[in-house]
Amino acid sequence: MRLIGRTVRAMLHASELVVHDGREEVARHERLIAKGGCRLDLDHYLEALARKPGALPGATALDQARSAGRFPPVHDAWWAAAVKARGERDGTRALIEVLLLGRHLPHEHLVTSLAAALKTGALTADAVVLEARKAAEEDGHSQGEPLLTTAGRSNVTSLASRRLAHLPPDKRPLPSVAHYDQLLRLRRPDRPNP
Repeated sequence: MRLIGRTVRAMLHASELVVHDGREEVARHERLIAKGGCRLDLDHYLEALARKPGALPGATALDQARSAGRFPPVHDAWWAAAVKARGERDGTRALIEVLLLGRHLPHEHLVTSLAAALKTGALTADAVVLEARKAAEEDGHSQGEPLLTTAGRSNVTSLASRRLAHLPPDKRPLPSVAHYDQLLRLRRPDRPNP
């Protein structure tokens, strides 16, 4: 979307097409052998599909992603469960959120995390991210502190609970509304008493 209206440089090699915006490589695709062939990348349509999720089930890009193995059966199973739990539109939007995660996660971690989230019934993108990070930690690709202890690895933990667990205890007294009762006793002279 950010390249609409811009001039880019395309280099056609024997087996691939490479597109550059200035010095930055913005796309690399396998070259099609058949004359007039067409290959669509599902990732290129995700923003538009998020606005119109009803277009995803019949999308040519989805069919091509299935054929190429980029949309394996676990994706369909998670999608079906999300649609059953949330309805057609919201379940499809949840899937699109998960597919957008594929821009930042290795495909094998995304597939593993979808299977784990489906197994636990966690049908949110947050749960898939958490499972993907756990898969990355197990593979040794993650940096920083672990998200969960080994004892809790089989459970899906909400991100809010994890963040709150790292905060120091709140020692402030609970709020009181007693001071507001004093305002009720002060009446303005221009208002009649009820």
